[in-house]
Amino acid sequence: MKIYIATDHAGVVIKDDVKNMLDNLECKVIDLGPQTTDRVNYTDFAHDLSNKVLEDIGSFGILICGTGIGMSLAANKHSGIRAALCHDAYTAQMARKHNDANILCFGQRVVGLGTIESMLEAWVKTEFAGGRHATRVELIEKF
Repeated sequence: MKIYIATDHAGVVIKDDVKNMLDNLECKVIDLGPQTTDRVNYTDFAHDLSNKVLEDIGSFGILICGTGIGMSLAANKHSGIRAALCHDAYTAQMARKHNDANILCFGQRVVGLGTIESMLEAWVKTEFAGGRHATRVELIEKF
């Protein structure tokens, strides 16, 4: 699985940990920044990552900010992006299985590394169920 990752100044604190977890899950990770904790606008990174996911068919993304809220709001402005704000393994699994989420968002200040590890495993290992859920995803895309 190819995954783009981007954060804001809050999320950069755990980004290397997340990249290592994804490496352990045999994912190809492309880091879109930032590389320091200097204050940045999360919107710039959310839009850049969303565009990469849309251009690179079959790829996915992970966005991390303080709460995950801002990143998910910005990413979901892009048609074709289904960015899910998750807080645990169950919500991450359901985001993939029922909503075909192509971007996982979470907050560095909200979830701990153990929870993040279980979320990543659930998200990476879960496939979209299709069926009745495909109809709902199509309806989302019509908006």
